[in-house]
Parts: sequence; C-alpha cells; structure tokens
Amino acid sequence: MIKNDQKVRFVVVGAGHIGKRHAEMIRRNEEAELVAMVDVLPKDQVGATDFEEPFYTTIEELLAANHAFDVACICTPNGLHAEQSIKLLSANKHVVCEKPMGLSKDNCEKVIFKSLQMSKHVFCVMQNRYSPPSEWIKSVIDQQLLGDIFMVQLNCYWNRDERYYKKGGWKGTPDLDGGTLFTQFSHFIDIMYWLFGDIDNIQGKFADFTHKDSTAFEDSGFVSFDFVQGGMGSINYSTSVAHQNLESSITIIGKKGSIKIGGQYMNEVEVCNIEGYEMPELAPTNPGNDYGAYKGSAANHHYIIENVVDTLKGRTTATTNALEGLKVVEIIERIYKVRDEQGYL
Repeated sequence: MIKNDQKVRFVVVGAGHIGKRHAEMIRRNEEAELVAMVDVLPKDQVGATDFEEPFYTTIEELLAANHAFDVACICTPNGLHAEQSIKLLSANKHVVCEKPMGLSKDNCEKVIFKSLQMSKHVFCVMQNRYSPPSEWIKSVIDQQLLGDIFMVQLNCYWNRDERYYKKGGWKGTPDLDGGTLFTQFSHFIDIMYWLFGDIDNIQGKFADFTHKDSTAFEDSGFVSFDFVQGGMGSINYSTSVAHQNLESSITIIGKKGSIKIGGQYMNEVEVCNIEGYEMPELAPTNPGNDYGAYKGSAANHHYIIENVVDTLKGRTTATTNALEGLKVVEIIERIYKVRDEQGYL
C-alpha cells in the first residue's frame, strides 16, 4: 500500500491518442506523478513533445533505466496488452490495461496468474462505467426496480472509414486489432455484463459491408443470446455507418417497466418508465474522445487514474477488476467463435 503523503508514480506505455490522454490525466492528478513514457516511435512522431519526462522505445529500455515507479499504463495496440502486462507485472509493477485486456481468455488468464503470483493489481480500463447514465442504470438494476428482466437490446452503430484504417497501421489487423467488438464496442459489452452477467446460447449473423480492403474481419453483426441469470438479449453493431457515429444505445424491458439509454455514446436517458419511480436529474455526460475525423467513448479517463490512486492508497477497490476484464474478452471470443464457424467471409 502506498502512503497518503506519497505520490503514485506512473509510466505510460504507448504514446498514441489514448496514451497521451492517460499521461495528461496523470499530470493533472495531485496525488500522481508521470515518471516516463514508452513508444516504439520517436516522441515528435507521436505528438508527445509536450511531455518532458524521459521517453524510451521499449519496456526493456525503461526497466534498465531503473526508474522508480509503481504503475504502468498499457496503451498499445490490443494484441500487445497481455504480453506487456505480464512483462510489467513480472517487474513487480501494478498495471492499468486499456481495453481489451487481451485477445483471448487464455492470455487474460496468464495475466491474472502473474498478478496473483506477484501480488499486484491489474486495473482494466472500462471508463464508460463512470458515465452518469451508466451509474444510474447500475443502481436501478441492483435495486431490482425493473423486476425480472425480459429483454435487453444493445445497438452500436458507428462510423469507421478510410480516415480511421490507415494503410500500414495496426487497426484492422487480426493479430493487433482483433476485431470490431474488441476495438470499438467492448465498452458496451462490458456495461451489459456489469448489469446482467454472463450469456449463453449465442447465435449470430455477420457481414463485412465496407471494410473488405481495410480490415481482416467483419464490420457488422446481429448477435442474440440468453442471459444466464434470465432473460434474452442481443447486440446489433456496425462500423459501416456513413460519415459519423449514429448511436450507442441500450433498451431494457423488465416486468415492472422499461428503460432506454441512447445518444451517440449511451449518454442520454431517452425513456424511463417505471411505475411509482421518479427519474432523478443526472449530471451531464462527458463528451466522447475526439480524434478529429472520428469520435470514441466518453472522456472519463481522469476517473480511472483517481480510482488507481485511491485503490493503491487503500481507500477503495478497482472499478473494473481483472476478472471482469477477462469476462468481456471471453464473451467476445465466444461470439467470434460463432462467426468463425459460419465462415461468413
């Protein structure tokens, strides 16, 4: 445990859009300190010249420099997350891992085993849990205000075109990206799992409408399933929406009422129909991360850093723990098993 009068020392591995956001949120936290950054590309090439901290090209180079630090934020391409998490855990460091935790359940289990072996935390970044509508619907479900859950529909319709999938990049590749559900929509699968638990009896239909030349996997799917705890659900998703993101929404039908949270990033409560219940006024949701030509999920990374600091100082527990991170990966892996068995391409 880190003492209250000590700063939690961070390094950031991967200095792309998300890595720089982690670094900036660390610098803004009074109880945190950014010690170093790591990226295979030079600092000026990744646009990290605003950061004066030491900059290394590999984790091995970082560790050889013998910097004293407590936590490593893994913000690299998806396919590197598990391997790099294990490397930092083996060096006796805590890990903050961007989504997804890995690209297979097996790799995630190896991360968890190493964290237990080293008695170190693994924090999985699922920042959508901090959005006011997410926190509100979690309290509604935990209090069973909707009664038995009959149906849950998750719709994720986004734009990802040639502005996003640049030639020579890692996005769209099977080994570093892994698939649309891993890179674009794992946050929303996490919210669904957080609220309603595991799924089974998965069925699906998949297609690649507009990304045959830019990705190695589907861009769209209709997936249906049963919840282990009762009720049925579906995920309908696409990155083939023209021009801009259309919506990320969840509709919940229960015995005692219904709820729909919509907007581009599941950021607006559109319907709350529960008998005898008055909808509270929620704080505004932070806007989506703005990457210029496209936008991502809510900019809640400051909450992630606060949670890491508070957990390591013994004040709270991890918002998204390693087992939950594994479960999201495992659910996606099972959906993709259905896709691959169909041989849809």
